Amino acid sequence: MNPTQKGTLYLVATPIGNLKDLTFRALEILKKADAVACEDTRETIKLMNHYHIKKRLISYYHPREKQKIPLIINLLKQGKIIALVSDAGTPGLSDPGYPLIREALKHQIKIVPIPGPSALTAALPVSGLPSHRFLFLGFPPVKKTASKKLLSSLKNEPSTLIFYLPTRKIPSFVELINEVLGPRNMVIAREMTKVYEQFVRGTSQDILKNISSLTLKGETTLLIEGSR
Repeated sequence: MNPTQKGTLYLVATPIGNLKDLTFRALEILKKADAVACEDTRETIKLMNHYHIKKRLISYYHPREKQKIPLIINLLKQGKIIALVSDAGTPGLSDPGYPLIREALKHQIKIVPIPGPSALTAALPVSGLPSHRFLFLGFPPVKKTASKKLLSSLKNEPSTLIFYLPTRKIPSFVELINEVLGPRNMVIAREMTKVYEQFVRGTSQDILKNISSLTLKGETTLLIEGSR
């Protein structure tokens, strides 16, 4: 590659569980990349080893992502190909990818999306909730007061609401939903594409009654019916 030519930042979607869900194009990019920027090298190395790919892995994780941005931007300015991946799914959605993407755009570096798996798009169609209009909210605030304020602001939102959250936090968050929004229909999607894939459907009251049957580990996509 011409050393004066800037490189390319590829946003590579990776499996959310089942490693067979990696697309052919994503595999091609990971093989030709000069380095892979990832949240947790321990997670990404599992995927790389599965496909027998050996590449330089650059740990790029919250809250220290800003420390690695100069290194990655410098590599891109040298004409290198960098693949940005998250621990699972599409980078840039509720992960540390946004600051790097924004900085690359400031430096007029080419950014190419390599679409593929996403917990958001996997869960919504099978939820049975309206999919023509939805609001993706990422991870809710850590503090209960902030989460309550957010939910209160969404009380009259007609869109299907979608959150990511650790499964262990489901009982307290569903209880808060029931308190603030009332008994809405909702779906808990966990372990998607894996052996123990599970979809729990019902009202917030139903789910609270049966929460003991849910394995509280891993991350979950939570979908809530909008206001009628």
